Amino acid sequence: MITILDASAAVALAMNLPESIKFQQNIHNSALVLAPDLFVAEVSNAIWKYVRAGILDADQAGVVLERAIGLVDTFEPVQMLYKEAFSVSVDHLHPVYDALYLVLARRHAGVLATVDKRLAGLASKLHIRLVD
Repeated sequence: MITILDASAAVALAMNLPESIKFQQNIHNSALVLAPDLFVAEVSNAIWKYVRAGILDADQAGVVLERAIGLVDTFEPVQMLYKEAFSVSVDHLHPVYDALYLVLARRHAGVLATVDKRLAGLASKLHIRLVD
């Protein structure tokens, strides 16, 4: 099985948040975990917000960041995904950032791991499998 891991699920996993429980087994059992290379910036920014909010200090954030980035086996260049992602975004009025994950999932017949309910809804509409 191939899993497409989005930033929201990766942060949840790296911080061991309750919503990550449903992803743990899936990530462990995946033959390959993919994400667009934009993932690194998205995850870094999300974890920075935890520092800014005083939830994590810089050292803790560094550990969480490395844990989150380390969940991905292969990063796909957005240059290979952006045209199709842009089309999905225009057709469904959804941000391109999210559409990159959908395109990866569709291209690799992968299962999408996300905490984002809106993204999950669009994935379902596009017949992209989600982690249960």
